[in-house]
Amino acid sequence: MSQVLKTGKINQNPDRLDFRYEFARKAIHLSSLLIPLIYCRISREVALLILTPLTAGFLFVDILKNFVPAISAWYHETFAPMLRHHELQKDHIHLNGATWITLSAFILIAIFPKMIAVTAFAMVSVSDTVAALVGKKFGRHRFGEKSIEGSLAFLASAILIAVVVPNVLLPAGIVMAIAGTVAEAVVIRIGGFKIDDNISVPMAAAAAGLACYALFFPEAMAALSSCQ
Repeated sequence: MSQVLKTGKINQNPDRLDFRYEFARKAIHLSSLLIPLIYCRISREVALLILTPLTAGFLFVDILKNFVPAISAWYHETFAPMLRHHELQKDHIHLNGATWITLSAFILIAIFPKMIAVTAFAMVSVSDTVAALVGKKFGRHRFGEKSIEGSLAFLASAILIAVVVPNVLLPAGIVMAIAGTVAEAVVIRIGGFKIDDNISVPMAAAAAGLACYALFFPEAMAALSSCQ
């Protein structure tokens, strides 16, 4: 059982996770890359048909843990070593990373062209993982809760994704990578509520990519609906 549960106190350090637990958390996070890979092979309608009950289920259980003591006890007992500071707090409602990532996938697929959605989600799956692990292991130059090393790792891996994903123009991909990097580096709070980067990163990247296409490459918009 974690030190948090033994003492009943919450470590105030938001970067409380040991590297091994950060690695385990990000290994699970990286598995979400299956979503865009599968989405490349199915239609938007089928993807939403799958994601709608899945997202609703995650939200339902995640909200219940804030109100049902038995579920809350099981949740914290099982996942405490991999939870961040804000996810351990019991005095306000919060959602965990898995719920945010599922909700993010649902919104991306519902709103954005297929290749924009695939690219943005791949960035939060891969680049966010790379940034967290590099920042945890090698981050020496800190700013807020992040590090320059982690942000550079995010940017480099996000640009690589933009190169690899088909039918995405490189200039638009680079714009998406930069927007995602900024969103990952900046901690956004609204009324004291922290916006999870599992949703802020892909939304920022997707919105920036779509704006770039609309402004500079409108004739290439049609290609964004396909995935080979």
